Amino acid sequence: MKRLLLVLVLAAIPLGAEAQPASGPPAVGVVRAERQQITQTDEFIGRIQSIGRVALVARVNAFLEKRLFVEGAEVKKDDLLYQLEQPPFQAQVNYNKANVAQLEAQHRNAELTLERAQYLLKTVAGQQANVDAALAQERSLAAQIAGAQAQLQTAEINLGYTEIRAPIAGKISATAVTEGNVVSPTSGTLATLISQDPMYVLASVSMRTALDLRNRYEPKGGFNAVVIKLRLPDGRLYGQDGKADYVSPTVATNTDTITFRAVVPNPLIPGLPEHGPAPRELFDGEFVTVLIEGVQPITVLAIPRAAVLSDQQGDYVYVVDAQNKAQQRRIQLGQSTPSTAVVTSGLQEGELIISEGLQRARPGEVVLPGPATPPPQVSPRGASEPTEPTSGGSGTKP
Repeated sequence: MKRLLLVLVLAAIPLGAEAQPASGPPAVGVVRAERQQITQTDEFIGRIQSIGRVALVARVNAFLEKRLFVEGAEVKKDDLLYQLEQPPFQAQVNYNKANVAQLEAQHRNAELTLERAQYLLKTVAGQQANVDAALAQERSLAAQIAGAQAQLQTAEINLGYTEIRAPIAGKISATAVTEGNVVSPTSGTLATLISQDPMYVLASVSMRTALDLRNRYEPKGGFNAVVIKLRLPDGRLYGQDGKADYVSPTVATNTDTITFRAVVPNPLIPGLPEHGPAPRELFDGEFVTVLIEGVQPITVLAIPRAAVLSDQQGDYVYVVDAQNKAQQRRIQLGQSTPSTAVVTSGLQEGELIISEGLQRARPGEVVLPGPATPPPQVSPRGASEPTEPTSGGSGTKP
């Protein structure tokens, strides 16, 4: 009976089954917490705004004879844009010139009469009454000449208003009134002229973030301690750096934000025709991402962002100790980017941090550490790391 049971037990064991060796510790990729040079960066949503904007209006009542510009093109300062009907205004100028000449002739005669009356006063035939009358006539005509000259000047000014010229250089909009129509000061805007280079960029910054920026950069030179970069709507970094120049003195009560402004160059794009439809990169009213970067880099303790885990208690990492055991460590993060985490407390320089195979690590268990896979190289065009895009977000760039 015992022999039969032994046979049955042996038959239940699968063929080829042998004792399996115990599995080794899980393999993980590690990196060292090292100090790096980074550039502090804060991101905001901004809008491009033209520095100069002029609404062209008629200053006199006249027919519009000519439009001398291409709609949507760039014009230079003092370019002739509209030509109004001139003959009525030229005729008024000629009439006022003739009136001035006539009064000057009468005034000259009054001066001669006054001189004769003053000479006769020295003789028996002279009378003081004649001198007084001549003097009054001469002064009256002098005043009339001054009035006529003022009328002439007004007529010449009105004649000049028949030529509407560009007060600034910039791009001009479509015309609202075509040739042959009567225009006047009440006709409204004929066209709008918008300056192109440089441009403003404005961003709304929360008061909390604004105070942080002030405390961070004021000791280093204020506006001179930061440089402004733009990320265009298609994700490209704009090739020109800007300079901060203004912070609004009031806070918006409904959003608790203040307006931050910078000046950004907007030159012509090389290779594009100057009078083409879009010869420059920035457009008035365009939305962009504003990056406020510190001029001087700072040294921080940094690790890959992939090594940071989070739970309800906050952020933590796995540190590999001298016995190759994974130990959970709570950390505090500073300004970080999607690829780099800046650690302000909780880690020491040189400690090994697990950045790959985190799902296989358990607190207190032995792991098999190895070098983590190096990050991919970033192309020169996208060398500036994107940061977390929020209306008041911030980040750093190694």
